[in-house]
Amino acid sequence: MTAGEALARAASRLREAGVADPVRDARRLLAFAAQTDAARITLIAPEEMDPVIAERFDRFIEMRETRIPVSQIVGERQFYGRPFNINRDVLDPRPETEILIEAALAEPFLRILDLGTGSGCILATLLAERPDAVGLGVDVSEAACLQASANIVRHGLTWRAQIQQMDWYGTIDRSYDLIVSNPPYLAHDEMEDLQPEVKNFEPAEALTDFGDGLGAYRIIIAGAPRRLEPGGRLIVEIGPTQGAAVAALMEAAYLAGIEVIPDMDGRDRVVLGRRNI
Repeated sequence: MTAGEALARAASRLREAGVADPVRDARRLLAFAAQTDAARITLIAPEEMDPVIAERFDRFIEMRETRIPVSQIVGERQFYGRPFNINRDVLDPRPETEILIEAALAEPFLRILDLGTGSGCILATLLAERPDAVGLGVDVSEAACLQASANIVRHGLTWRAQIQQMDWYGTIDRSYDLIVSNPPYLAHDEMEDLQPEVKNFEPAEALTDFGDGLGAYRIIIAGAPRRLEPGGRLIVEIGPTQGAAVAALMEAAYLAGIEVIPDMDGRDRVVLGRRNI
C-alpha cells in the first residue's frame, strides 16, 4: 500500500468515527508516524509504506477513532508559532487564545502574572515575545504545573519564569503590570454539549467552575486591583456570551478602560480592564 492509499483509508475511518476534519488529522498523524513534516506528505504519497510506519500509523488512527485529540497522540500543539507539550492534564491550546496574546502585546509590560497557567502556553509566549519581561504562572493542579514547567524549560525561559502551585492568587502579595488568565468559563450545564475530544480527554476543572461559568472571573477580578500596578492591565479570555457580564464585574471592581475584544469570527473573546492610575 502506498502512503497516499493509507492516508485515504485513514481519512475514511476518521470520517466514519465523526472526526470533524478527518483529512487534516490523518495527514498530521501520518507525518508523525513517518517522523516527517506534514508538508512532505504529498511528496511521499506515491511511495510504498514502510511496514513499521504503517503499523505505527494504524495505531495512531485507532486512537483518533476513539476521539483522543491529535495533540495528545503526538504530545504537542502549536500555539502562536511555537510547539508546546500537551497531555490530558492541561487544556489543548486554542487559536482563539491568541486574541489574548495580541491584546497583551499591544502595550509594554515587564512583570506578568498568569492565573490558571495550565500548559504555560500564555506565559511562555508572552515572555518569548518580550525578552525583557519576567513572569509567574500559577495553577491549583500539580500535574498542570509540571507540564507548564516543562514548557518553560523547552522554550529556554527558566531564568525569567516561575511556576507555582496555588489556587488563584493564593499568597501572592506583590504587584504586576499585566495579569492574564484563560480560566474555566463553561457553565456546568454546558459540559454535556462538548465534543468528545474535549469532554472525555481534557480536565473538567480547567473547563468549568461547576456553576454558572463566572465563578473564576469573580475571584480574578476582585483580587486584581490590589495586585496591579497603577495603569496595569487585567486581560481574560471569555466564552462568547460572557462579554457583558465580565465587563460588569470589572466595572464593579473599579477597573477602568474596559474593552470587550472579539475574535476572528466576531464573537466576544477577551475582556480587558485597567487599574486607575
